[in-house]
Amino acid sequence: MAIKIILADDHEITREGLRSLLDREKDLQVVAEAGDGRATLDLVNELKPDVVVMDITMPKLNGIDATKAILQDHPYIKVVALSVHSDRLFVSEMLAAGASAYLLKESSFKELTRAIRSVMEGGTYLCPRVVDTVVKDYADQVLRKDFNALPTLTNREREILQLLADGNTTKEIAHTLSLSVKTVHTHRQRIMEKLGIDSVAGLVKFAIRHGMTTLDIP
Repeated sequence: MAIKIILADDHEITREGLRSLLDREKDLQVVAEAGDGRATLDLVNELKPDVVVMDITMPKLNGIDATKAILQDHPYIKVVALSVHSDRLFVSEMLAAGASAYLLKESSFKELTRAIRSVMEGGTYLCPRVVDTVVKDYADQVLRKDFNALPTLTNREREILQLLADGNTTKEIAHTLSLSVKTVHTHRQRIMEKLGIDSVAGLVKFAIRHGMTTLDIP
């Protein structure tokens, strides 16, 4: 039986290229594509794939938080991160979220198929540059006990932070998440307090640096 795959990437041309290549493999089958994190969650809940090939910087819900949500409800699904980011922050956050593999978009197609088959056999897969990043990150944590502010935020606070960073108003966020405007405002205040940031502009810059939005820092 073919391995069922969902492709999650906000660039349509990337999804089309990957689908064309993956569907040539007899044991692999792309069952759906998604252009943002929330659409990915909906498709996962509907189709129950074996593997999700996941980009990190996507609109509405980033790949890190989408991975957490998927694995919370469907722990048997394997997530293969496929990103342009080799920075240790992106790599460590994605692996901490539960991704079974992490590849860079500069990797070969053969390496991607190897990663997919590896995770389906219960293994993990990191491309060479990511292995270097993981090793350096571990060494830095041992030496400096590095601290990351993101884990202090709840899942709801992370959702609201991304939507704020993507340019949504408080009213729009309330509508998207089915919350009251007052509740969203309260969450925003708590986020600012936890992160020690006193402006929305500061929150946007923080979200960009942590891979939660694709906007450019001014």
